[in-house]
Amino acid sequence: MSTMPRTALRTTCVAAALAAVTAAAGVAHGAERPPPPAGLAAALDRAVAAGNPAVLAYARQGTRQWRLAAGIADRATGRPARPGDHWRIFSNTKSFVSVVLLQLVAEDRLSLDDSVERWLPGVVRGNGNDGRTITVRQLLNHTSGLVQPDFGTDRGGHAPRQTIDAAIAHPPLFPPGQGSNYSDANYLLAGMILEAVTHHRADREIQRRIIGPLGLTETSFPLDDLALPRPHLHGYDLSGRDVTGFNPSGEWTAGAMVSTTEDLARFDRALVGGRLLPPAQQRELLTTVPGEDYALGVQRFTVPCETGDVPVWETDGGGPGFNGMSMTSADTSRQLVLAANVFDLEIDKKHDPNQPPIPDARGAFFTAITSVFCS
Repeated sequence: MSTMPRTALRTTCVAAALAAVTAAAGVAHGAERPPPPAGLAAALDRAVAAGNPAVLAYARQGTRQWRLAAGIADRATGRPARPGDHWRIFSNTKSFVSVVLLQLVAEDRLSLDDSVERWLPGVVRGNGNDGRTITVRQLLNHTSGLVQPDFGTDRGGHAPRQTIDAAIAHPPLFPPGQGSNYSDANYLLAGMILEAVTHHRADREIQRRIIGPLGLTETSFPLDDLALPRPHLHGYDLSGRDVTGFNPSGEWTAGAMVSTTEDLARFDRALVGGRLLPPAQQRELLTTVPGEDYALGVQRFTVPCETGDVPVWETDGGGPGFNGMSMTSADTSRQLVLAANVFDLEIDKKHDPNQPPIPDARGAFFTAITSVFCS
């Protein structure tokens, strides 16, 4: 699947989502003047030393911004990582999908209270699952009750409907709206609804409504293209195998997009700043599930600082070879995007003692976060 289990998403440090790493490599930096926030570059070095072949960062404080890279982008050639390298953003894709659906709500073409059945008749039926009782809102905030399929979407090269059918093959974890469980099936169904409403492909609607208007020239939504735009990070699993050539077709609207740290930051600045949605839909976007931090494709997080906690909105995503997260302060004055190029979700979930160990880089990433949001 294309992101962490919900328990991981609620950890004290969201950067724990980047802790699945392997062998270390050399370090290189690229940053603008003035110097980056104290401790940020050193934190990236520490993350590489802990096991990431490469780590990318984009940081911003007001009008000042920095682009950094540490480590090796390609182990085969030894090419150093560059700040503008592309990477698979996986579940960061979900916030793009949520925005398009909320724009359709603003256009009176859709309601968050519409049932799945209204737009996808007969698609969610069986084993206690019933699309007539699940709403669009419950898909977007992961309260539908649908399970995360055992095989997830990491295998690549299959149709999104296979993931949905695999989820429906299990009874729901709870009645819709009476619990919270992260499932890629929710956002695959959301993508199908997007297409049912617009009669256009989801990737083209995202291009027309978000990527184009925001000038995200380094962002793309591949359907089944195994290649990444150049330059790009190579992604590795925990055994060191290069898994860059991953077929994203099964990820689709749950996590197929490709971007750079700077492009993702530009999108999230517009997202949190209310530039993509009218006020009513912006409030819906940022309304969290009671007792949870997840809203509609974004989640709330608090950075603890000596001068007081800083509220931020965050997205993250991990899948074959890549893991990343993006944080934007609620007032949009500060941002940090981090990306790493080792990840193996299945091993990370199981913590299998027979598999390669997962070094702990949480401290380094937490330092990076506090250096940007607390200084």
